Amino acid sequence: MEYDVIVVGGGMTGSWAAKEFCDAGLKTLILERGRDVQHNVDYPTTNLNPWQMENRGLLPEDLLEQNPIAAKCYAFREDTQHFFSKDADHPYVQTKPFDWIKPYQVGGRSLLWARQVQRWSDYDFEGPKRDNYAVDWPIRYKDIAPWYDKVEHFIGVSGNKDGIDVIPDGDFLKPLPFSCGEQFLVDFIKQNYTDRHLVYSRIAHLTEVRDIHRQQGRGLCQNRTVCERGCPFGAYFSANSSTIPWAKKTGNLTIIPNAVVKSVVYDDTLKKATGVEYVDAESKETKLVNAKIIFLNAGTLNTNLVLLNSKSTRFPNGLGNDNGLLGKNVIFHNYRARVSATYTGDKDFSYVGRKPAALYMPRFKNLKASTETFKRGYAIYVSLDKGKYANEDGVGHTLAKNLDELKYGDWNIFAMMMGETLAKENNQVTLHPELKDQWGIPQLAIDVDYDENDKAMMEDFYKETFAMFEKAKLENITKIDTEQAPGLDIHEMGGVRMGTDPNTSLLNGWNQMHLCDNVYVSDGACMPTVSCQNPSLTFMALTARAANHAVEQMKLS
Repeated sequence: MEYDVIVVGGGMTGSWAAKEFCDAGLKTLILERGRDVQHNVDYPTTNLNPWQMENRGLLPEDLLEQNPIAAKCYAFREDTQHFFSKDADHPYVQTKPFDWIKPYQVGGRSLLWARQVQRWSDYDFEGPKRDNYAVDWPIRYKDIAPWYDKVEHFIGVSGNKDGIDVIPDGDFLKPLPFSCGEQFLVDFIKQNYTDRHLVYSRIAHLTEVRDIHRQQGRGLCQNRTVCERGCPFGAYFSANSSTIPWAKKTGNLTIIPNAVVKSVVYDDTLKKATGVEYVDAESKETKLVNAKIIFLNAGTLNTNLVLLNSKSTRFPNGLGNDNGLLGKNVIFHNYRARVSATYTGDKDFSYVGRKPAALYMPRFKNLKASTETFKRGYAIYVSLDKGKYANEDGVGHTLAKNLDELKYGDWNIFAMMMGETLAKENNQVTLHPELKDQWGIPQLAIDVDYDENDKAMMEDFYKETFAMFEKAKLENITKIDTEQAPGLDIHEMGGVRMGTDPNTSLLNGWNQMHLCDNVYVSDGACMPTVSCQNPSLTFMALTARAANHAVEQMKLS
């Protein structure tokens, strides 16, 4: 069967592409390399209490030892392990240490993401031009703003209208309230600094249910904070609870799970892509499907792998790779630098319940000009929790009574840098010349590392955070360097970057390949820069924009 569109990858961006195409009446196929996961059918632990799990939420040592990469992820637990692919099943080559977290299934990382969503601004889109480093973005904020509106309205974003140009305001649902510890820090920054702001982090959770969410069958967030199990209420945005069911209702969507995409097929005579070759993960049989438009949304590194492996007489080094830049300029977020502290005020107060939101300090360095020893900048995430302690004296009824009477300790404060790394050609991925996976596809070799700019940025983060915390009279201020490898941020991007010049980029301003215009890339691989906001909202907005452009192009052809 020939489809109008093939979307490679059924995660956050792939499902958005499919939704837009299905809404436009196009017969759309999603090829997903992992298993099928259906909303409220395949969430086996979503309503379990800790005592109902064999290991009370922990994983046995042998399983951790068998999965040394996945085990480093904060979300890899007994109640979520079914959403992670096992390390041994999907090998890759670490030319330099890189922790590639791989949740392969329909829905992908949208089942496990942290759900933090801030818009990018022209400080981000104009960054390369301003500091004359890397390629200029082919778009500006005004080009993507309407698509931010569309995505936020559909997925539901809880936030405040802060009036800060670094992170433009959007279409927000009501925010969750600050705890008194959070309010202390927010007020302190407001009263003592004019160049920085500490705000509600903005989260893709339904704190209100609008009609568009009712149409999706989604309900109110219960603040359970066990989101990575899969939410039975559909209260946080995932492809499984939102975009995929929406697309299915049109009757235009087909999903083939367990389809490991091998390459995009290019016809040298027609001078366009005609289909996608994939391997059935279970039978190992190679199959071909055809379509007029191909959308690559396999996740940054797999999208790079597929394109590098899409070789033809016209493109012997990978589809569209005349300039040799495919797989190069891979970027990521630097999460290594952290600071902890203690706030001893508000001793007699705590908070009730749980909250998926944190505090977020947008970038405040190198905004209008590069004035620091490093290029670009960093944001700071701040979270607080109140120490709670129980009296464990006594036995029987006395012990039960003592345990029920919690005592409150100090507020624990945790600050984490989200630093922008720079695009460099030597941060790259390539196909290993010999090693293949179980489906006969070359393994990806990842050669990505930190540089001196990252280290200078970390030192500035430590200096500024220590200064703010000392001024706020916080105690026990401690510097932390996790020394984690790239990849554990789970925000890898680049390798198939957008730009205006085919000599320095692979994609144009509509996410089309310069040299094969019926192939689009709109996942993280398309990004020329990484910014210091969470990227998922921008991925989805770029995808919606690109899909609608493809629909219009098909009408003209």
